[in-house]
Amino acid sequence: MNKSIRLRLIVMNIIQWAVWGSYLTSMGSYLAGVGLASRIGIFYAMQGIVSIFMPTLMGIVADKYIPAQKLLGYCHGIAGAAMIGAGFYGMTAGNEVSFGILFGLYALSVAFYMPTIALSNSVAFNILEKNGYDTVKDFPPIRVFGTIGFICAMLFVNFVTNGDGVQYQHSYNQFFVSGILGAAMFLYCFTLPACPCVSAGGENQTFAQKMGLDAFSLFKDRQMAIFFIFSMLLGVALQITNGFANPFISHFKEVPEFAQTWGARNANALISISQISETLGILLIPVAMRLFGIKKVMLIAMLAWVLRFGLFGAGDPGAGVWMLILSMIVYGVAFDFFNISGSLYVNQRTTGKIQNSAQGLFMLMTNGIGATIGTLSAQAVVNHFVYNAAEPDWSAAWYVFAGYALVVTIAFMILFKEPKDNTKLA
Repeated sequence: MNKSIRLRLIVMNIIQWAVWGSYLTSMGSYLAGVGLASRIGIFYAMQGIVSIFMPTLMGIVADKYIPAQKLLGYCHGIAGAAMIGAGFYGMTAGNEVSFGILFGLYALSVAFYMPTIALSNSVAFNILEKNGYDTVKDFPPIRVFGTIGFICAMLFVNFVTNGDGVQYQHSYNQFFVSGILGAAMFLYCFTLPACPCVSAGGENQTFAQKMGLDAFSLFKDRQMAIFFIFSMLLGVALQITNGFANPFISHFKEVPEFAQTWGARNANALISISQISETLGILLIPVAMRLFGIKKVMLIAMLAWVLRFGLFGAGDPGAGVWMLILSMIVYGVAFDFFNISGSLYVNQRTTGKIQNSAQGLFMLMTNGIGATIGTLSAQAVVNHFVYNAAEPDWSAAWYVFAGYALVVTIAFMILFKEPKDNTKLA
């Protein structure tokens, strides 16, 4: 076995996720600072909108026309160039930022970045299998370095400042960081081993099969239908704190009581505890699935989302900072127990011929439809309680989100019945 393969894939994952970590949790703070606070939701919703169709389209291209490692590079090249463009526009526009121009550049970037999440996994699986590795055993330790890359990028934009002393997390410089990393990834991808196109059997597939639409037949099974519907409902929560946690924590700098606290001045560093927790949460999943089963594991995830939002509502960077830290810690359970356990459950319940499509459907319901609805709805809630309110009340907004998660939890507990056998669906 070629041991350097693992190192090369580790580097790929570090850059892959650092591109996203450069701005995902801090962009909302920059947008609020240039007068686009009421538009934060649509920026984050765009990630969900493009996730509905772009990963599928790029998957077809990789299967039939362009080797996956090259397509991964091309996508990063386009996404990186657009993100650098967003940085240059932010630099020249100052505080007179036009929503249309900035959003257009950002939308182009995420349209080509979001497919790279699946493409990078496909490249890793292909290369590992060709070199005799066990993907189930050897991929997770490689993938965890992606989260480390994400954390490092978050901390970089938190602590580095521009010439005026403004942290990158509050300025357009975060777009430059992301774009430069994207350009580096573009170049790096062309050094990776080849992942040839494979279209075997594709010529005999229907359009619905090629697009993964045959997975919708799973809705014929009542419990799978309930599972997917609740996946969408919980997917609503996925991007809320990415979009609004940094503006929320940073707003305490304007409150005299908290202005000089470490947390208020280093929001991204505080939020990075969430990603650290995420790496640990992954390790708990095999044990939790074996001990509790999918229903209890999903309920644990849902209750963790209730705590995630509720602790934000009650906490502050002063005496209540422990609640913010606890919220970051429970995030690992909230995110991993939902996303990864849900993906494992879908894999367990479906046959090989439909498993890939079923995973695509799970992603569509959660990161596509659910996340899009969630960010747009969250923006309306935050606008009502914060940006359009005579007296901003962030706590009320977080309690609304916590209440929503609690209702979803109770409904899931009542309606979803865990299968008594291991019958697979086709």
